[in-house]
Amino acid sequence: MELSPTEQKYILHWGEMGTRWGVNRTVAQIHALLFLANEPLNAEEIALTLTVARSNVSNSLKELQSWGLVRVTHVMGDRRDHFLALHDVWEIFRVIMEERKRREIDPTLSVLRECAIEAEDDKKISPATRQRMGEVLGFLEMLGDSYEDYKRLPQPLLKRFLKMGGKVARLLGKEGK
Repeated sequence: MELSPTEQKYILHWGEMGTRWGVNRTVAQIHALLFLANEPLNAEEIALTLTVARSNVSNSLKELQSWGLVRVTHVMGDRRDHFLALHDVWEIFRVIMEERKRREIDPTLSVLRECAIEAEDDKKISPATRQRMGEVLGFLEMLGDSYEDYKRLPQPLLKRFLKMGGKVARLLGKEGK
């Protein structure tokens, strides 16, 4: 697959952003390539297009599949696996948010809840420290609850809500005075 300069720039930037979000650069670049591709690509095509090792492509594709961002498909007359990325931006966002919550927020909440329970009986912890621990737990629980509410919204309603942006904040700000 021959990439235009704009596609190259997009893929390279997606790789850079991936590293800032804690994602391996090659994983992010492969995701960008498959997102931009108009047809399924096999691992060899991906390796040649991005000039990365075939083993790196295989590991990266497994990672993308574990996130639910890429799936295997087959092409008539070709026994190799081909790969497709989700193309719906809203679905990509939903999948990433759900996975990050499952992989990062949920385990953190479990530990913070355990700490809150243990802190009640820990005489070495000051009331101020216990309070700060509780505030972090409460904050993350609120974020988790909000996420659960938002993910149930139909996509058109969520779009409208996000487009309102600052209008909601200004409305709530006036009521909070």
